[in-house]
Amino acid sequence: MILTEIDHVAIAVHDLEQAIFFYESAFGASVLHREVVEHDGVEEALIRVADSYVQLTTGTREDSPISKFLAKRGEGVHHIGYRVDDCAAAIESMVAAGATPIDAEPRPGSRGTTVAFIHPKGALGTLIELVQE
Repeated sequence: MILTEIDHVAIAVHDLEQAIFFYESAFGASVLHREVVEHDGVEEALIRVADSYVQLTTGTREDSPISKFLAKRGEGVHHIGYRVDDCAAAIESMVAAGATPIDAEPRPGSRGTTVAFIHPKGALGTLIELVQE
């Protein structure tokens, strides 16, 4: 099995501070990690849930994927991140199964991870992020 566990569920939000406050108030949650990923134009806050995360994310510029998503669809689930032992092998396996990669090769992600995205059109309508720690 290539997938080792669910890394995160990413939720696109307009106001990151307000979203963090909601999760703190509603669930007693606290932010474990916060980061701006400049090359993707996003800011994220990770809330740990067992061995996985809820990733609250917002765009930092108009052309970022999150900003475009929010403009088109509004707030909500953006993608699912799956942990894998080998991101390159996971891309190959998904392509062999008919998926279309957004990232043809793994690239640096947040928290020092290696990541790659798979397009929803070839993945049952779900944007998938492969995450190698």
